Amino acid sequence: MRRGSGDFHGRQALELLARLGYGARGVTYCLVGGLAVLAAIGVGGQTGGSRSALLILLERPFGWILLGLVAFGLAAFALWRVVEAVTDADHYGRSAKGLATRAGHLVSGVTYGGLGASMMMAALGRGTARKPEDQGAQDWTAWLLQQPFGQWLVGAVGLVVIGAGLAFALKAWKGDVCKRLSVPHDARDWVRHVGRFGYAARALTFGLIGGFLISAAIASRSSDVKGLGGALQALRAEPYGWVLLGLTAAGLAAFGVFGLVQARYRHIDPPDLDAARRAVEDVTR
Repeated sequence: MRRGSGDFHGRQALELLARLGYGARGVTYCLVGGLAVLAAIGVGGQTGGSRSALLILLERPFGWILLGLVAFGLAAFALWRVVEAVTDADHYGRSAKGLATRAGHLVSGVTYGGLGASMMMAALGRGTARKPEDQGAQDWTAWLLQQPFGQWLVGAVGLVVIGAGLAFALKAWKGDVCKRLSVPHDARDWVRHVGRFGYAARALTFGLIGGFLISAAIASRSSDVKGLGGALQALRAEPYGWVLLGLTAAGLAAFGVFGLVQARYRHIDPPDLDAARRAVEDVTR
């Protein structure tokens, strides 16, 4: 009985961490999109990625506390992504599509874990997060280019990122963004529209990021790699770029709002903690 009670409370804690994580990701996208909207209409803001958007919090009263809370939430999201991917908590299965989705979530977990750790260091005043926005991506691209078949490997990563963008585009087109949400019936329509808009914006930015990677592979030049901020800046540089930037930024902010809805209403089925721990240990051995 005591063990069963412990499992129940453990699952509750894991669910809470997952919801905190979805909320932190939502706040991050709201900041990225909101700042880019301001930049598009010429009233301040910036066209940066997640890192630079979150560091804006340090300019506000008690900003280090706010940044620390978001950083903790991002770390919680990273943990949930890894557990969910390894244990198949969302029941994607072992089909090719299911394994690809789970692998994408595992990579997402690693990425958000790095972002959360970096932001926590910044909140504590360590200053390590002040490096250029795209430096990390360019560093690992440079390392990969030096490996055997490095250009092919970087190109393959670019194709995978573009594939993820196409999956987001399909999700936006089909409109099945609410199937894992228990949203009140009277709010379902607007949540669906917000989610579709958000996924469409993510599809565009992922496509551009994948294109940067393919360009880097062809030229064997890691400096061509750009992240989310670089994608937004590329849109701004196009004819009528302020319109493209404004629409995309609004979509990213919409995805942030959708993330806050996920934090409250998403169906989350945490696995047994012992099973989760064993699965994670098997992967990390």
